[in-house]
Amino acid sequence: MTARRAAVERNTQETQIRAAIGLDGSGRAELASGIPFLDHMLHQIARHGLFDLEIHAHGDLQIDAHHTVEDIGITLGQAFAQAVGDKAGIQRYGHAYVPLDEALSRVVVDLSGRPGLVYAVEYPRAFIGSFDVDLLHEFFQGFVNHAQVTLHIDNLRGHNAHHIAETIFKACGRALRVAVSPDPRQSGVPSTKGTLSG
Repeated sequence: MTARRAAVERNTQETQIRAAIGLDGSGRAELASGIPFLDHMLHQIARHGLFDLEIHAHGDLQIDAHHTVEDIGITLGQAFAQAVGDKAGIQRYGHAYVPLDEALSRVVVDLSGRPGLVYAVEYPRAFIGSFDVDLLHEFFQGFVNHAQVTLHIDNLRGHNAHHIAETIFKACGRALRVAVSPDPRQSGVPSTKGTLSG
């Protein structure tokens, strides 16, 4: 299998972002979003997905973190889609349950070629430190729209907001890791349509 890596740059009047991902990595992360909590969450995707991930972002954080978080999701989604390629020979589907103390979350993904997000998460508080938890939905929405994947995220239980968020990102990394893994019995695209481009 050829190296599955991609890098994307996105430059607007609000943000300047570079995202790079290697799907067959070791979990190495080089993260500089300007938002420490988001870096911590992205590190979970890299570590538990065994992806090599680089994110460098400069955004209008003097306003708030919304544009930066959403645009990182968009740019990472674009890089992910490019790295996956035509999806021949992969598992296509992945799921993971991840606990952290009292919290438990489930993430299920289909590299369907169609964007779809079901995000069933309720946080017990609006902020984790200074980070607005609403922005996590915006990150995942940007990601699925541009990665062209269907993603179901369910928090099944938990009362610590940090634990809930961390289980979601860990489970996302593990589910994506399974979905992009080679299927030794699958030589073509895993679809009766013969394509997963939408």
